[in-house]
This record gives sequence, structure tokens and C-alpha cells, in this order.
Amino acid sequence: RCQRWVENCRRADLEDKTPDQLNKHYRLCAKHFETSMICRSSPYRTVLRDNAVPTIFDLTSHLNNPHSRHRKRIKELSEDEIRTLKQQKIDEAFERKPATQESNENNEQNTVSEEGGEEQEEKTVPLTLEERENKDYLKSLFEILILMGKQNIPLDAHNIDELPEGVFASDNFQALLEYRINGGDEVLRKRFEMTAVNLEYCSKTQQKQMLEICENCVREETLREVRDSHFFSIVTDEVVDIAGEEHLPVLVRFVDDSHNLREEFIGFLPYEADPEILAVKFHATVTEKWGLNMEYCRGQAYIVSSGFASKMKVVATRLLEKYPQAVYTLCSSCALNVWLAKSVPVVGVAIALGTIEEVCCLFNQSPQLLVELDNTISALFQDNDEKGNELKKICRSQWTGRHDTFEVLVDLLQALVLCLDAVSSDLSVRWNNFIVGRAFVLSSALTDFDFIVTIVIMKNVLSFTRAFGKNLQGQTSDVFFAAGSLTAVLHSLNEVMENIEVYHEFWFEEATNLATKLDVQIKLPGRFRRTQQGNFDPDMTSENYYKEILSVPTVEHIIQELKDIFSEQHLKALKCLSLVPSVMGQLKFNTSEEHHADMFKNDLPNPDTLSAELHCWRIKWKHRGKDIELPATIYEALHLPDIKFFPNVYALLKVLCLLPVMKVENEKYGIGRKRLKAYLENTLTGQRSSNLALLNINFDIKHDLDLMVDTYIKLYP
Repeated sequence: RCQRWVENCRRADLEDKTPDQLNKHYRLCAKHFETSMICRSSPYRTVLRDNAVPTIFDLTSHLNNPHSRHRKRIKELSEDEIRTLKQQKIDEAFERKPATQESNENNEQNTVSEEGGEEQEEKTVPLTLEERENKDYLKSLFEILILMGKQNIPLDAHNIDELPEGVFASDNFQALLEYRINGGDEVLRKRFEMTAVNLEYCSKTQQKQMLEICENCVREETLREVRDSHFFSIVTDEVVDIAGEEHLPVLVRFVDDSHNLREEFIGFLPYEADPEILAVKFHATVTEKWGLNMEYCRGQAYIVSSGFASKMKVVATRLLEKYPQAVYTLCSSCALNVWLAKSVPVVGVAIALGTIEEVCCLFNQSPQLLVELDNTISALFQDNDEKGNELKKICRSQWTGRHDTFEVLVDLLQALVLCLDAVSSDLSVRWNNFIVGRAFVLSSALTDFDFIVTIVIMKNVLSFTRAFGKNLQGQTSDVFFAAGSLTAVLHSLNEVMENIEVYHEFWFEEATNLATKLDVQIKLPGRFRRTQQGNFDPDMTSENYYKEILSVPTVEHIIQELKDIFSEQHLKALKCLSLVPSVMGQLKFNTSEEHHADMFKNDLPNPDTLSAELHCWRIKWKHRGKDIELPATIYEALHLPDIKFFPNVYALLKVLCLLPVMKVENEKYGIGRKRLKAYLENTLTGQRSSNLALLNINFDIKHDLDLMVDTYIKLYP
């Protein structure tokens, strides 16, 4: 492309220059590009599209202008020439306002200077030595910060406050600065050779300012792609602790120029306890700070920890009120039953979920513990090796995120308790004190009757939604047919609610049998007895208590949540999945997408021709050749070579795959969430940084050091 630029500019004298030289020393005015080649969406500067080439030139007007024939051209200046020029014109340089080259309006680094239309070149003053050195110095600082972010190196190596008075110890940032100076960085050496040994090279305030600029510039690269694609969806993950403060991780879904559905991490949002304040700040951050137009948002989903569900539901509701097209859905990365369980507003369920996570975490931390659990399972399932081997395999996976988590837990409970009891009572030095202590605490938690009855009731209630939820995470056809089965699921749950006394009796009996097997006393929970202080109704039995406090509210809540998350708008969108040829084939090509596509009418390029285009789309696949397979996913359909001949179908498919309930078919484009989890797992809470996290998770996104330096100089002159 550099060669094309040089050829179009008719600069034969630059043809022997390398792309790196052209990039570093030459610039091209923005006026030589068609307006369609220029994108002005960036808050930092105007940028060129990736395929831009200059086409607008007036190569003859200068012949009639005697003053333009002897214009000065930009030339490379040596250090001596710059120093001489500085001495001669230093007064003039500070009095005149520095001229800004038009090239700041495009983001092409490999640019060239050309013959016509560069009136401002005569006014341009080369950077003085001091200005150049300052820029090079700042660039070195930014390079170190970016390296620390990409490699997940915390800024602080230790707590400075703990050091005795008079003792100085450099943090990681300063240590890397010193290493770079010792490695021969002349710019840094000149800057700091006269600095006191115990003085910070770069203050904490300056580090924070520069990190914010790094974060914004890296995020802007992703947001620019999102804006170019127009439509997007917003997804948040579970609330996390960043250096002692709760934050919401935010991810964005969009279809890029190569027709790939991507899910990228774009930052953390400080969490607010008040849901109304959280909703306002969430909206302000996405629209004002990040510059996304929520009118183009076509989906929203929130993966929540126990206790946060109701607050995030308020956020979803407020956004829906402003933007009805932002459909509230489940997220494909979270099993429906897990999501429903975390949203149940019952304290006992939240406690049980926390206990399950701690048990899973303890066993995953120690391979020896897993071996001990394997041995316990083998002893318990001597008569059923197949079941035992299956449970052993499950224990080595992230089983707390499965659709049948509570079923697995009920099957494993006896083995878990026996294993933890054996570890906590082992008098040898086989286990360290931490594992022994945790084993004792968790064994006590698992053998509490309140825990046992909670997991048994949750297992039975969620059995009605298990198959439905599993289909939602299946193939495109599974998702389509799952949408049609929701009515049957709700019918079953309503039938349970109408006969809750009978169902609860069976569930409670199962819980008491399991408790008896574990030698656990059947009783009312201690927290209930303490709050009543002995004044509770003597006729209040454990069975009645758990029916009122657990079974009834759980079933009612799950029915309501399913209705809310699978709204009429959401179901209509899922019905449009019949556009996918494999689904169309299963329906014998007897489909009627136009009835459900009304909600996306404003998103279509030619809505008036939708019906005729859908007819052509059906005919294309109905009368295909025998050796042609039907595309089974939206991903495959979007990559068809002739998809652009069906502009409305193409637009519909792009919007449909943005729904958070649809999984990212190509795993390499959904890696943002995996990197986020890896960062959180590998970084101590106190050393986490929202700025460095973005650099680490998006380490492969290109960054422009010159832009960072210019932005810093502009914001902090």
C-alpha cells in the first residue's frame, strides 16, 4: 500500500524508500482522500479506513502559481542541524504558534509527502531538540507501562508504607526504568543521570495518568471496530474485587469486517450498591465515556453472583425502557440452571452455592485431595463402576457450572463428606494445616441439614428446566426448537406450583433419607431458632418450614424469571433462526420468518423487498445440488460467498448472532472472557489494576505509541 500511495502522489524520488522510512519521516494531507475513506468516530483523532488510498490530486495548478514552484519540502534533519536551527530560531519558535499538519487527521502511519496542496508545510517548524527528547522520553515510559500490562507485572512490588524510615526500595516500574537505562537507553539516561538515587523517576500520579491513556487508547481500537459494525450487544460477568473495590467486567459482542462474531473485553465498571445509581452510571459509561450509541444495542446479558441478580435486573429494565431493541437475554457462557439458582432470592440457596464453590476450589487446589476423593468414590461405588468412573471424571472438571450441578452434588455428597472427614482427622503430616482446617469447616457445612434440604429441593425444581437449558447451549437448531418448548416448561412448573404440597413432601422425604445416610440430625436451622428466641409456633415442623421458606419462593421465582428472560421480543428473535439453512431444512422449508422479523425492520437495508428475498433464499436451499450441505450455523451462513446477494438476510443473521444467548461458534473470537478469567485467577486481589487488566487481556491489540504521547502532552501540558 505504501507503493500505491507513492505512485498516486507521483513521487519518483520516494520510490526507493522503505515502508519504515515512509512511515517515520513523511506525511500526506487528508484532503487527498475521498470523504468515504475517512472515519471521524474516534474521540482522539480522525482516522482513515484500512483500505484507504489517496486519489484526489491537482498536479497542474502549481504551474500557474510562481510562488509555489520554489516551496520548501520536509526533509530529515540530523541532530546537529536541529541543534543549530534551535540556536538560530529559538526566540521565533516560542513566539510563533506551532502549525499543525493536516496529517493529524488520519491514522495511517505509513504516509508520504507529495507534490500538491501542502500549503502548511512552509509554516511547519521542526521539533526542537528539547521537544523531541521529551517525546522520546515519554515514549519510553509508555513502552514500559505497556510491557508491564501485557506481562501482568504489578506496578508495586511491595508495600512501601511497611519499610522503615530512610529506607528506599524501588517498585517494579522504577526497577524496569533502571534496567532499561543500564541496557543503554540514552534518552532515559540523559533524563535521569543527575537525579538523586532515592528519588522516584516517575510519580504515582504520573503513572496513573499514563495508564489511563494506555487503557483508553487500547480500548478505542476495539470500540472503533464496534462502531464500524454498527450493531452490538453488552454482556457483564460476575462482580470481581479489584484492589479492594467491587467492579463489573464489561464485554461487547459485534460482527467484524470479516463476518466473525467476536466477544471482547472492554473494561471494568465500578459497582454501586444502589441499583438505580448503578443503572445511571452504567449507561453513562457506555455512552459518554466509551462513545457507544445504545440505539444500536441489540442485546444485553448479565452473569451474576448470588445476591446481585435483582440489582442487575434493575439495570436491564432501565436500559430496556430507553432502548426497547436491547433484548434482555441469558448469556451463552452460563448454564440456565446455574443462572436461575444464583438469582433465587433465598439466603439458604446463596449459602449453599458459596459452599459448593469452596468445596470445588479446595479439591482443584490439591491433586492429592482429588486422588483421595477418587479412592473414596471407588469404595462407595464398588457395585457400579460405570457410575463411579463418571463421577471421578466430573470431579476433575468445572462441575459447578453444569446444567445438572445439584444432581451431581447429591450423588457426590457422601463421598465428599467421607473424604473431608478422613483428611481433617488424619494425624499424620500428610496434609498441611490449611487443608486440614478447610476440610473440617467444609465437612461441617456439608453435613448441615439446611444445606442438604436446599440442594435436594434445588435439584428437583431445576430438573424441569435442565433439558431446556441444555438445548439453549446446543446447536443453532437446538436453540430454535428450545424457544418453542418454553410453553411446555412453564406449564410443568405451574403444575408443580398448584400441587406444591405433594411435590414438597416427596422432596423433603428424599432430603431426610440422605441426611439419615450421613447421620445428620433433622432439625430447623439454627439461625431461625435464634431469631425466634424460642417463641416460634410449636406446630412448625421442619417440613412446613422448608416448604414456606424454600420450595414455594423458589418455584415462584423460577417461573417469573423464565417469563422475564424469555420475553415475547426475545422469543420472536429466536424464531428468526429458521433463516439458518439447516433449520430451514428440518422444517421442510415451510418457514415464515417475515412474521417474526418485524422487530428488526429498521435494521434492514431494503425492508420492502424482505418477503421476496426470503422466498429466493428458501428456493436457493430447497433446490440445491445433492453434494451441497446445508449451513448449520449463523457463522457458516455469514461466510457464504454469495451472502451479499441477500442483503436483508445478511443483516438479519448479523443481528441474530449478536444475541448473548447465541454462542460464539469460533472459539478464537470468544477468547476475551477466557483471558479475563485467567487474569483474575493469576493475579492477587491487592495487585489487580483495571488499567493493567485491559492491557493484559487485550495484549494482541495494536497500539499507537505516538498517539499515546501526543494525547498525554495535550491532556497534561
